[in-house]
Amino acid sequence: MEQLTQRTIRALLERSAAQFGDKTALSMIGGTSLTYSELFVLVSTIGEVLRQNGISAGDRVALLGENHPHWGAAYFAVTAMGAVVVPILPDFHSNEVRHILRHSESKAIFVSQKHCQRIEREEYPALSSVILLDDFSVLLPNEEKKSLTSILERGAKNISSFKEAALKFLRKSQNEIRPNDLAAIVYTSGTTGHSKGVMLTHGNIVSDALGTVSIVSISQSDRLLSILPLAHTYECTLGLVTALSVGASVYYLDKLPTAGVLLPAMKKVKPTIMLSVPLVIEKIYKTSIVPQLTNTFVKRTMQKISFVRKRIHGIAGKKMLKTFGGELQMFCIGGAPLAPDVEMFLREARFPYAIGYGLTETSPLIAGSNPQMTKFRATGKALPETLLRIDLPDPETGEGEILVKGPMVMKGYYKDTERTQEAFTQDGWLRTGDLGIIDNDGYVFIKGRSKNMILGPNGKNIYPEEIESVINEHELILESIVFQQQKKLVARVFLDYDKIDEMLPAAHSTELKAQEKISRILEELKVQTNEKLSSFSRLSQLIEQREPFEKTPTQKIKRHLYI
Repeated sequence: MEQLTQRTIRALLERSAAQFGDKTALSMIGGTSLTYSELFVLVSTIGEVLRQNGISAGDRVALLGENHPHWGAAYFAVTAMGAVVVPILPDFHSNEVRHILRHSESKAIFVSQKHCQRIEREEYPALSSVILLDDFSVLLPNEEKKSLTSILERGAKNISSFKEAALKFLRKSQNEIRPNDLAAIVYTSGTTGHSKGVMLTHGNIVSDALGTVSIVSISQSDRLLSILPLAHTYECTLGLVTALSVGASVYYLDKLPTAGVLLPAMKKVKPTIMLSVPLVIEKIYKTSIVPQLTNTFVKRTMQKISFVRKRIHGIAGKKMLKTFGGELQMFCIGGAPLAPDVEMFLREARFPYAIGYGLTETSPLIAGSNPQMTKFRATGKALPETLLRIDLPDPETGEGEILVKGPMVMKGYYKDTERTQEAFTQDGWLRTGDLGIIDNDGYVFIKGRSKNMILGPNGKNIYPEEIESVINEHELILESIVFQQQKKLVARVFLDYDKIDEMLPAAHSTELKAQEKISRILEELKVQTNEKLSSFSRLSQLIEQREPFEKTPTQKIKRHLYI
């Protein structure tokens, strides 16, 4: 593959369009599909419409909608013309959407019909254009639509002439875009509740894509099934930009990725690569695999015999691969820590999983591994051109905050000099906020977030995430968070009420008896958990969480809401 002329999203798109023209780039399963040539034409056409509506280089353009080929087309159109895309997660509360549009001073927005009613134009003085993602109609102030359909149809009939026009459009200001120019402002919804606008440059995003390709095998023969929101940097950079940089094909679902939607989709697409957060594979393991492996006394006994267990897990792994379409080569897991028991099963099942570690602030990938190079509990090695070091490592354990330098590190937080300065050391290293170690082979091991760490009475560091992984191994617990209350460690747990209902016969399940049973279960769980923990990490109480925890887009619990 020929080298990029420069690390910009536009150069990446132009190279891919020239090399993979007639190949499928983006597609809805059973719906809209775009080849690389068609995507190229659509991107240039949208760019011209944006220019006609007063958008120029440096202007912010918001993007609010579900995963769809048109989402990718809008993303590339905005960045290819030198404007700045502002992706907004569809799950964001209306107040958060309002804050993002005002704070970013977006001059235009691409929005799907589903979310159109959330945009009241009079609330946003800077907003001059609203464009529907569904058909790229431009909504005029009087709510009439000026459709691009005729333009797009004309382009579809004569791809060659429009490709020439597209090249002309892209080259018109080719020298105006540089790798250090701002490409995106991504507003995070983190576990602390403080939304920040992360400024990512063209060089940040493209460098991360190139670095990813250097550590994992991905090519034009690959098919990706997308199940994560495109507005999150994880899916956008790795599942969109990286995929298109090598000519792969990406397929989108038209519904939420429930089992009823995913199974037929995987059968149809037969994905070779998928990106996921731990919650997806953990749920499959806990609800589908564990019950089959432990539903009899004999099976439970065999699980305790190492070589027998590994053989059984190997058989289960083959069945899983068949469920995933039969051609899966790499199942990428990132965004949050993977439970130890689930990872051990994946290893013994010889399931082709790969672990990655990163932040929105790093575009996102910092470290990772391919399925052949995983190490138990590690997140992989640093990407090429990336430097990692441990700040103030503990003399005994080597643990400390992970610092990073590299071409994928953000420019800073938008309109927030103070937070930007806090995020970097004086010599320019980004503070990740994650505590961990780097072993002699260069593998990164994450221990937990520095803000979550609890200092024990004996001076030992206690990582809530490690205790939570032990708690969550129990079949009756779906989720948990550990925190300090009145100088004691407590856990808030969300139970699997379906399994508890099976344990309580209907004839005897009065509300009082049920609550008494749950109280006993919590006490038993506390005892069982403490038996597996060091003396300084033991819990004094388990508190019932009656509703699922509210989570971030990567399914991390928003801890600040419950502590």
